[in-house]
Amino acid sequence: MTMFPSKVKNLQRLLQLRHTFCCSPSYGKASCSRLVLGIETSCDDTGAAVLDEKGAILGESLHSQKEVHLRTGGIIPTVAQQLHSENIERVVQEALERSGVDPSQLSAVATTVKPGLALSLSIGLTFSQRFVRQHNKPFIPIHHMEAHALTARMLHPIAFPFLVLLISGGHSLLAVARGVDDFLLLGHSLDESPGDILDKVARRLSLTKHPQCSTLSGGQAIELLAKSGDRMRFRFTTPMGQTHDCCFSFAGLRNQVTMMIKKKEAEEGIEQGTLLSCVNDIAAATQHTVATHLAKRTHRAILFCQANGLLPASSPTLVLSGGVASNQYIRKALTVITETTGLHLLCPPAKFCTDNGVMIAWNGVERLREGKGILPPNVDVFYEPKAPLGVDMTAEVKAAGIRLPSVRIRIPN
Repeated sequence: MTMFPSKVKNLQRLLQLRHTFCCSPSYGKASCSRLVLGIETSCDDTGAAVLDEKGAILGESLHSQKEVHLRTGGIIPTVAQQLHSENIERVVQEALERSGVDPSQLSAVATTVKPGLALSLSIGLTFSQRFVRQHNKPFIPIHHMEAHALTARMLHPIAFPFLVLLISGGHSLLAVARGVDDFLLLGHSLDESPGDILDKVARRLSLTKHPQCSTLSGGQAIELLAKSGDRMRFRFTTPMGQTHDCCFSFAGLRNQVTMMIKKKEAEEGIEQGTLLSCVNDIAAATQHTVATHLAKRTHRAILFCQANGLLPASSPTLVLSGGVASNQYIRKALTVITETTGLHLLCPPAKFCTDNGVMIAWNGVERLREGKGILPPNVDVFYEPKAPLGVDMTAEVKAAGIRLPSVRIRIPN
């Protein structure tokens, strides 16, 4: 039988791709494991990691832009793009070298393509598509929030379904994870994210001028100062108290805090940019109100899931992830809720809560196992700065109108 040259070429390519899913005899101990390179550039961290199919981290590298953005008072997309461009090749090469893995031994490359800053996403995607075409490797596009949601499964044997609260500098959402690519969205931020408000309050308080906070991010500075602050001195209203759904809103709280800061500056006779004497108390009150808002919306999400059989009756789990999940006060507030409702709270270590290549590689591993979303190297993929997560159930949650029982959130400093 005669085959046309184009068909022969396609068949050869398919056989080569199939070969990458098989064991590599030259890899030694990991010779019977599929290997995934993960690449992350959704915001201001350039990350890469190589994982095997059991979740063992063989090598990783991360370049943080935090110090640069601290100096500029926030993330400037063009600056973030330039820094990604300057560092991505080195970061990926370091992850591969530390893992002892040659590109020919990879089973696939997984890269964040949505959501995130457009200019940042473009660097990771452009690099990755050039890489997979050069080495003829399958490509796995990754949803950044799905990766955050599934990171805990790399560390703990968590079965689907489970509830997940993702809180970061760019996002806040509640969802039921029913599978690797199957999510029910119960609530999301209507305006700003929790990380965003903490950063903005820290900037308004000029905390980079505080001797203890000069090298810390806004959220880290708020958490540190709040430990020695009186959260009861300033009473801010918890957002959306009369809205019985699971969505979040932080813009109104930021306005409350800003008005209080202006009032205290007038009372102390100082100009904006000068440290107030009560920064610790404002930090504590802000953090407490953010934690309370997150806890109340999560409480309603749990009650909605229990009423609708969305979580298992035995050992239901709440996974807390995203950069803000490293805040210990917020973790303790959510522990109060999970203990009240009978859920088990799981949170990855702080280094896996922030953006990194490990979580992207792990999401690639999960997808590779199930054969979901795996593309040949020559397929064009486009980044998506805005991308919803799963099936939107927020209207159903609001229609349920669940009223919360009173739960007192008392957390000692």
